[in-house]
Amino acid sequence: MIELAYCNVENLDLKKAYNLVSKNRQEKIDFYRFDKDKKLSCGAYLILKKLLAGKNITDPIFKTEKYGKAYISNHENIHFNLSHSGKIVLCAISDMEVGVDVEYIDREIDLNIAKHYFYNREYENIMNAKNRPEEFFKYWVLKESYMKYTGLGMNLNLDSFEIIIEDKIRLKNDNTNLKFNLFDIEDYKIAIASHYDVSDLIEVNVFELY
Repeated sequence: MIELAYCNVENLDLKKAYNLVSKNRQEKIDFYRFDKDKKLSCGAYLILKKLLAGKNITDPIFKTEKYGKAYISNHENIHFNLSHSGKIVLCAISDMEVGVDVEYIDREIDLNIAKHYFYNREYENIMNAKNRPEEFFKYWVLKESYMKYTGLGMNLNLDSFEIIIEDKIRLKNDNTNLKFNLFDIEDYKIAIASHYDVSDLIEVNVFELY
């Protein structure tokens, strides 16, 4: 079982939404200075809450692992992962480990990031691409989705593993049958790392979060 969904929270009613999140999430929201960031933090929680409710999970207890990945302690067979960028929040829930990432395609991105931090062949493919920024963010979301899948996040070096983009996207030397799927939404790249072939990306209207 797996579900992947996103929502544009640009028009989120922050006052209405704020009262629907947990006290811990409210504290995180309060930490941010700008409404844009408050909406992303609030919207990420609410889209997770919506997907969990669809599985009749209304009492999740959230805890964090050693490197910061959140999990639900009172439902062993439910895993989730969140990401947000620009005006988009992204959420996946699954009965197996999962990692997701969404990134706004910045056309002015410094490609030296890939040169210094990506696997050598990944960098070469980016530089040989017709659209270098698009190719960069394709690799970026794939790599970050894997890093989040492992639970290590940025503690896993970007150049310590290689993503192979062919007919099927795969992790080099992987023997776990890990699968990657890519999606394009407007000016955003989305990736999910899981043990499922994911073909459906659900769009959630912001008004469905209330």
